[in-house]
Amino acid sequence: QVQLVESGGGLVQTGGSLRLSCAAAGRTFSNDYMAWFRQAPGKERELIAALRWTGATYYKAAVKGRFTISRDNAKNTLYLQMNSLKLEDTAVYYCAADLHRSTWPPRLTGMDYWGTGTPVTVSS
Repeated sequence: QVQLVESGGGLVQTGGSLRLSCAAAGRTFSNDYMAWFRQAPGKERELIAALRWTGATYYKAAVKGRFTISRDNAKNTLYLQMNSLKLEDTAVYYCAADLHRSTWPPRLTGMDYWGTGTPVTVSS
C-alpha cells in the first residue's frame, strides 16, 4: 500500500522557520514529480512547490526565495524548508506525487497520491 505521511507542521511566529517532511512508503518516488500543496481556510488547494526527478524545481511566486523543496532518495522522503514565514502561509500542507509526469508544473488534478496533510499556523 502506497502512503505519503507528512510531518513537521506546527505553530510558529512570523519570520520563523519550519521544515516539513513527507515520508513515502510502498513505492519509490525518485522518478516521479513530487510536490507540496497547501490549503488555507476557505480557499482552494494550491500548488506551492514541485520537484522533478531531474532536480528542476517550481515555486509559486508567493513563496519563491523563502521556501525550498528537496528530496532524499535514500530515505524516500520529500522536504519543504520554509523560512521567513508570514501570516498568509497559514494552511494545511500536503505532499503529493505525480507518477505520469504529464504536465510541468504538475496540476492538482494530475496528482496520483496524496498525504493527509500537516497544519502550519503562523502567528504574529
